[in-house]
Amino acid sequence: MTQSVVVQVGQCGNQVGCRFWDLALREHAHVNKRGLYDEALSSFFRNVDSRNNDGVCGVGGRIQHLKARAVLVDMEEGVVSQILQGPLREVFDSTQLLTDVSGSGNNWAVGHMTYGSAYGELIMDKLRKAAEHCDCLQCFFLIHSMGGGTGSGLGTRVLRLLEEEFPDVCRIVTSMYPSAEDDVITSPYNSVLAMKELTEHADCVLPVENQSLVDIVNKISLLSHGAKPGLTIKRDSTVISGQGGLCGAEKPFDAMNNIVANLLLNITSSARFEGSLNMDLNEIAMNLVPFPRLHYLVPSLTPLYTLADVSVPSRRLDQMFSDAFSKDHQLIRADPKNCLYLACALMLRGNVHVSDLRRNIERLRPSLPFVSWNQEGWKTGLCSVPPVGHSHSLLALANNTCVKPTFVELRERFTRLYRKKAHLHHYLHVEGMEESVFSEAMSSLSSLIEEYHHLDATKARLIPDAPRLHIAR
Repeated sequence: MTQSVVVQVGQCGNQVGCRFWDLALREHAHVNKRGLYDEALSSFFRNVDSRNNDGVCGVGGRIQHLKARAVLVDMEEGVVSQILQGPLREVFDSTQLLTDVSGSGNNWAVGHMTYGSAYGELIMDKLRKAAEHCDCLQCFFLIHSMGGGTGSGLGTRVLRLLEEEFPDVCRIVTSMYPSAEDDVITSPYNSVLAMKELTEHADCVLPVENQSLVDIVNKISLLSHGAKPGLTIKRDSTVISGQGGLCGAEKPFDAMNNIVANLLLNITSSARFEGSLNMDLNEIAMNLVPFPRLHYLVPSLTPLYTLADVSVPSRRLDQMFSDAFSKDHQLIRADPKNCLYLACALMLRGNVHVSDLRRNIERLRPSLPFVSWNQEGWKTGLCSVPPVGHSHSLLALANNTCVKPTFVELRERFTRLYRKKAHLHHYLHVEGMEESVFSEAMSSLSSLIEEYHHLDATKARLIPDAPRLHIAR
């Protein structure tokens, strides 16, 4: 059995990561009724009780002898302190935590350069220690935000450290993108500076937009108050399931973090449980990324809630596949059907047959435009264990040119600030930071946008018989 390590950086990264660990424990406790340490648990947890394997996972996700394969980093201590006071405090090894008190001041340069230099070797030691506890290390999952200073700056510095120290281990990054109305005025700077690092050092990036999460949570809230019979959302649904490992009153963004945690649960399900078509985590990058820089995968998750009428006729199963390709279920605002697919993965959980999978691919195929040289660009996985409270679920990961408008909008917001040199002095006062770093980041983003534009042009037949993108050697 292979193992993976989760690296949580910054406030957002630790809040989302905490939800992942809580829900993962609930899933394992639901399946592992006797609470024995087994291969499924070993994929993301290690047993620190050398005496025996009994009683490591109790009912409801309460644990006694399990430690998460995780490294928690934040330059403010608030969220990590909350975690250590909450119900998951025993899950995290204290030697795998690193905090400071002053924060990064919403400044990428402070996180990347100041804290990256000060704590780089210490973080590397913690990553090595986490790796040493693995028999067969398969993947690093990095969770961070793009808008703040620690998540964007130190998060991408950690990503670079991972590539240097573990070049052959897959790096999958979940990046939280700020909305246009973000209250951090410097978030366009931080996001574009982080984008260059993600493009150069990640194997796969799962972009998640805050605004999409807000829209989904609002939609579910409306449904939960609907008067239609049978449309009551169950209390153990994906979104309405408590805040897990954090203490204190539930906050509005807990439901948003819950959705992202479920994205991580689904993508790791084949690594944690058995299935008839298990998808190796390395296969995601291998099958979905034809060009190294174009590794931004649009995630779409369904169902996002559990209705009271839980019967699962074939019609509802087909609807789940259709929903996975609708804008309402995507974690990024985009329209993939009007853009070009380079490849697509379908990761199913629950009692779903291969015949259902093939039938729905054939049904949807005519409406999904794929590049001419990868018409069969589907990767599929079937895990027999569904999420708790669901009979089945589906995660779609689309490598699609529809991410381009998001990047174009980000570049425009960056340009509006940079043209006036607004707030630039906060960055240039940081040791090691030069204005050329901004221009290089802008150039990298523009080049990425142009590569997607080139592919879109082949769909529109603006370039007849267009060759594949040139890959620099």
